[in-house]
Amino acid sequence: MSQETVKEAKKRMEKVEADLRAELSTLRTGRASLSLLDHVRFDYYGTPTPLKEAAKLAVTDATTLTIQPFDPSILGEIERAIRAGDLGLNPANDGKLIRVPIPSLTEDRRKELVKHLHKILESHRTGVRNVRRDVNEVLKKMLKDKQISEDDERRFMEEVQKTTDQAIARLDEMGRNKEKEITTV
Repeated sequence: MSQETVKEAKKRMEKVEADLRAELSTLRTGRASLSLLDHVRFDYYGTPTPLKEAAKLAVTDATTLTIQPFDPSILGEIERAIRAGDLGLNPANDGKLIRVPIPSLTEDRRKELVKHLHKILESHRTGVRNVRRDVNEVLKKMLKDKQISEDDERRFMEEVQKTTDQAIARLDEMGRNKEKEITTV
């Protein structure tokens, strides 16, 4: 019973890591990446639609993205959505496709991105710690209900703590790599 609780904690911590990976991929680093546009949705006949479902997305070089919609009549909607997406991008529409130049980051913008990165990291560390807290409460309740012994409780809590430490170390490593990517000119 309690072994399953520990396994469930590991799964939940892995989900926190996967969420951090996804969130870090959307942070701009001065290089063109299709993941920058993952959260951009535009109004397609009254339905909020992700760009990748209505257009061919491509990285043409290190500083340019191109968007070629399957239906050319929606170019304006896509362009407005990118401008409104709070990404700091300025798309150019040539009638057939949209070119999105990725401007180089200023020193101030890099510092802002690093601060934002640290906030994201801390919220995910807190998520991992919350998983640990929840599992520890379950283990304490099991001990109180005489479902496990004190030795088992201590052993499982140590295992959960070790898993927590490993998960936070992996989160920190991802954060360091992304910070290096952001600060590298």
